[in-house]
Amino acid sequence: MITVSALNEVQNIRHAFFTREGGLSKGVYASLNCGYGSRDERASIDGNRQRALAQLDLTPAALATVNQQHTTNVLVVDTDWTGDLPTPADALVTNRRNVALGILSADCAPVLMVDARGGVIGAAHAGWRGAIAGILDNTIAEMVKLGAKPSRIVAAIGPCIAQRSYEVGPEFPAPFLAEDPNNHFFFVNAAREGHFFFDLPGYLARRLAKLSVNEVARTPCDTCREEARFFSYRRSQLRGEPDYGRSLSTIVLER
Repeated sequence: MITVSALNEVQNIRHAFFTREGGLSKGVYASLNCGYGSRDERASIDGNRQRALAQLDLTPAALATVNQQHTTNVLVVDTDWTGDLPTPADALVTNRRNVALGILSADCAPVLMVDARGGVIGAAHAGWRGAIAGILDNTIAEMVKLGAKPSRIVAAIGPCIAQRSYEVGPEFPAPFLAEDPNNHFFFVNAAREGHFFFDLPGYLARRLAKLSVNEVARTPCDTCREEARFFSYRRSQLRGEPDYGRSLSTIVLER
């Protein structure tokens, strides 16, 4: 698993960006596939989640995840529910102790956030659709309702597809440039005419900064190219594979 120093230095939380290593699954899901949205065997996914959470001294019963669909919906964990909820959402927030907020990803960015003084954590699944539509904005807004302050939030952008692997077509930059002309900094020309390489983590970091989040850490990973370490939707599509695994990222307030 991967951790970042910015969150390691925050007291009373634990976090992890898990890789694909150390699990039970086989084939395209090898090996630590934690996503029920895949067609992997349920028993393998259950075992993988158990193995992952054990590294944080937690059981799967502590984990809360949602039905991610590239929405801007945020669920507030304000009761004792955990588990895999069918409600479409792409972020969770809570001020409850010992609840692990979980995000599944395979190229999209998992973003973990905490305001230690306010005792509030958040976790978001940020692909380009959700990012430009406001998933991070909505997550922070819900954290504020629970007592967080944006300037106190520490955020970490986990392993995701890097710019060098994220080629996009000629229509892609338009909504980003309409939002802010300065977003052109997140695009560089590709070899194919009219195509570009998009910097997803860079865009997310700037979006967080515009939301007054002053401390943003980034992991130097490329889920598409680092096959031994990460699952990748884009890689699976380029190879014509039938499905792909999902990696788990999680953050929890300690008791």
